Amino acid sequence: MSETRDWHCFEIATDDHGIAHITLNRPEKRNAMTRAFWDELPEAIRMLDKSGTVRVIVISSTGPHFTAGIDLTGFADMTGNLGAGDSDIHREANRGLDFYAMARRMQQAFTALEAARVPVIAAIQGGCIGGGVDMVSACDMRFCTEDAYFTVYEINIGMTADVGTFPRLLNLLPEGVVRELSYTGRKMDAEEAARYGLANKVYTDHAAMMDGVMEMAREIAAKAPMAVHGIKNIITHARDHKTDETLDYIALWNASMLKQSEVMTAMMVKQSGEPGKFAPLPPLKKVSGGEA
Repeated sequence: MSETRDWHCFEIATDDHGIAHITLNRPEKRNAMTRAFWDELPEAIRMLDKSGTVRVIVISSTGPHFTAGIDLTGFADMTGNLGAGDSDIHREANRGLDFYAMARRMQQAFTALEAARVPVIAAIQGGCIGGGVDMVSACDMRFCTEDAYFTVYEINIGMTADVGTFPRLLNLLPEGVVRELSYTGRKMDAEEAARYGLANKVYTDHAAMMDGVMEMAREIAAKAPMAVHGIKNIITHARDHKTDETLDYIALWNASMLKQSEVMTAMMVKQSGEPGKFAPLPPLKKVSGGEA
C-alpha cells in the first residue's frame, strides 16, 4: 500500500512483508535535495519507524542518477538569507549562528536513518554525489550498479563537507582513502567502492539491483523484529564504544529486551522451514522530550 501523505521529494510504498520503499522521484533534477527534502526525509523515516509494522526500509531513486546531492540553487537561497534583518554589527555573528543551526538540521535528517530501529538499505545507480554520500553512509548497507560512482563533491565548490561525510565515511573506508576522495573530489567507481567495502555488492543494472535488494529486504523482514532491532542498535554502539563497554551493553540489552516468544518462533521456523509469525515492534510512544 502507498502512504497517503503527499510527499514532494519522493514516493513511499509499503508491502505485506513490512518493507517500506522510499523512491526519490525528481529525475529531471537528478534527484537533488531541495529545501523540502531536509524536513521530509526525517519525517518519513520516523513515521515508518513509529508504527512498528515496518521491518526494513529501502531507499532508491528514479532516472540515471541516484542523487546529485544538495540543490545548490536552493542552498544559495538559504545561505544568502542567513543573518538577514540584523544590523551590520550583528549580521556576521548571527549569520554564523544561523548557518550552524541549518547545518545541524541537515545533519539530523541523515541521523534519522541511523536512529531508525530497522535496517535501511540504499540502492544506488549512476552518480551519488555530495550529500548523497552523506545519506548512504548513514544507511545500514549499500548496493549499487556497475555505472555507479561516489563523489565527495564539496571541495569542488570550496566547502568542507559538513552533513555527515567524515564521521561516517571514516567508519566505512580507510582513512587515507577518505582523505584522498575529500581532498580531490574525484569519483570512486563501483568496483573500487565494493573493493573497499563501501558497496556490499555491484549489479549489472538497476533492475537486477532492485531485484537483489528487495530479495534481501524480504529475507531480513522474515527474521525476528526485536532481534534485528537489537543487532542494529548494538552494532552502532560497538562502532562508537570500547569492546568491554559494548559487551556490557549487549548483556543489558538481552537481559531487558530478549523476547522468549521470538526465540521460540525463530527456532520453529528453522526446524520447519515455514515462515514465522512474529509480533511487530512496539509502536514508538511520545515521552517527555521526544519519542521512545
